[in-house]
Amino acid sequence: MTKKTQYVIPLGRGWAVKSGETAKFAIITDKKSDAVSYAKAIAKRTGGKLVIYGKDGKIISHNSYANDSIIVKN
Repeated sequence: MTKKTQYVIPLGRGWAVKSGETAKFAIITDKKSDAVSYAKAIAKRTGGKLVIYGKDGKIISHNSYANDSIIVKN
């Protein structure tokens, strides 16, 4: 699975989750917490990023779930 950014965005009176640059929504829900939980699960599973927008359209939170650590074997 590719490492895409999951976006939680306001949509009318509800919330939506978009994956990457796609035009389709992965889920639309009434509760922001449900959208965040859904998007966070995808971001964790794929090692992607999560960006959460507020009702005003500004980013209020972002996180990366990528495993960027490097293991060096001698």
